[in-house]
Amino acid sequence: MSSHHTGALPANPETATLEGKNKVLGFWLFLGAEVVLFGCLFATYIALRNSVPDGPTAQELFKLKTVGWSTFILLTSSLTSVFAIIAMHRQKVGQLLAWLAVTVLFGLSFLGMEIYEFYEYVHEGHKFTTSAFSTSFYTLVGFHGAHVAFGVCWITLLIFQGLKKGLTVVTAPKFYVASLYWHFIDLVWVFIFTVVYLMGKVGH
Repeated sequence: MSSHHTGALPANPETATLEGKNKVLGFWLFLGAEVVLFGCLFATYIALRNSVPDGPTAQELFKLKTVGWSTFILLTSSLTSVFAIIAMHRQKVGQLLAWLAVTVLFGLSFLGMEIYEFYEYVHEGHKFTTSAFSTSFYTLVGFHGAHVAFGVCWITLLIFQGLKKGLTVVTAPKFYVASLYWHFIDLVWVFIFTVVYLMGKVGH
């Protein structure tokens, strides 16, 4: 695996150019909009989480052991993405791409567990249209899952681009903002785990 970059890069290659700085700034603005969107979904879920005329309740459905493993996997993937950016700052392209690949594998594992979780819920009578609770649950958690799937695809494409073009002041901002995105969806999951699963299991 070749590094492909010419000469030594700046200490922070993701913001070494005006284009890079604009990409990072623009992405922070995008994440701000995402916060508002998820905030609306959380508010809707909290308002409807006890609206269960038919079908199982959250206390009957949720299995914290399974969700706990999913949480562990996703939070570990956030750590591996940190290692990837550390490798990028050290200009270790092979390590950067390897840690991104591990991040993708953890993301795929999380998605697999979430699909299995939804499959189990449907068979227990917890379908999208069963109740206001089920609709708000699948909308919030499923929307987050779609973000994870997008992140997996995005990082996978960046890995291939890194293999082809290496680490430059052009590719570095792309790796950096993808890592920011991954941290964001991990943070959202922490709130989902707390608000949806913990409150659903022990709350009233």
